[in-house]
Amino acid sequence: MPASSPGVGERLREARMETGLTIADVATRLRMQLRVVEALEAEDWARLGAPVFIRGQLRSYLRLLKLPESLADGVSDASVRPPELTPRTYTPPMQRMLDKAMGRAVYVVITALIAVPVWVATRSHVDNSRPVETASLGLDGSQSPVDTRPARPTPVTASLGALPKRAPAAAPAGDLETQASADLVMRFSGDSWIEVIGPDGVAVEQALVQAGQERRFEAGTVARVKLGNANAVEVSRDGDVQDLSRFQRANVARFTVSSDGALAPAAE
Repeated sequence: MPASSPGVGERLREARMETGLTIADVATRLRMQLRVVEALEAEDWARLGAPVFIRGQLRSYLRLLKLPESLADGVSDASVRPPELTPRTYTPPMQRMLDKAMGRAVYVVITALIAVPVWVATRSHVDNSRPVETASLGLDGSQSPVDTRPARPTPVTASLGALPKRAPAAAPAGDLETQASADLVMRFSGDSWIEVIGPDGVAVEQALVQAGQERRFEAGTVARVKLGNANAVEVSRDGDVQDLSRFQRANVARFTVSSDGALAPAAE
C-alpha cells in the first residue's frame, strides 16, 4: 500500500458498505471494471497505470460516495511508476507514403503494358482495312483499271515483352498532401498518459507523454484512443481541432476513430 495516500482505500470501502452498495454496483454506476474498483479500495496503484488515471478514477469514486475529492491528491507521481513499455516497431510515415506511391506506379505500369499493345493492334487493323488503289501498266503502255479491293489486314502480334520498361512514376504531390492532412494529431500542453489501439487490436502506443510533445498517427492506423488529463491535450483531424468534452469522464477521454478518421465515443 503506497505511503503517499494512506487510508483512502479503506475510507472508500467503509463508505460503500455504509451506503449498502456492492463493488458491482459501484462499477456499474461509474462504468468501471470490477478490477479497477477493487484496486482503488486496495490502493493497489500498480494495477491502474499512470497517476493521472488513478486520480481521475479516485475522484469519481469519492464523488459517488460524497467524500472529499481532495483525498485523491494524496496519490503523487512518485508513488506510482508506470510500467516500462517497449515501443512497437513501426514504419516511418514518409516510408509508408513512398510505399503507397510505388504501389500506384506499379499499377500504372501494368495497365500500360496491357493497354498499349491492344491499342497498337487496334490501330493497325483500322489502317489496314482502308481500300488500297493499285495501278499497273499493260504491255502496250496503257494503264489498267484501278484495283479498289480492300487489302488484307496484316496480322499483328502483341508482345508484352517487346515493350520497354518504364520507371515507376511518383505519386502526385496533391495526393501526399491529402494523406498528410488526414492524420490524427495530438498536441500536449501538460503531461498525459495515452493509450492508442490499432484496427488489429494491438497497442500502437502506451506511454506517459510530457508537456510540449506531439503525436501524429496516419489515418487508418488508429481504432481506439484513451487520454488521461484530457484537458491538456489538443486533438485535431484533417486540420480541425476536435471537441473532446463529449468523450470525457473525470478528465479521461475515450473515443474511437473510424476508417475515414471520424471520432466517436468509445464503449467502456
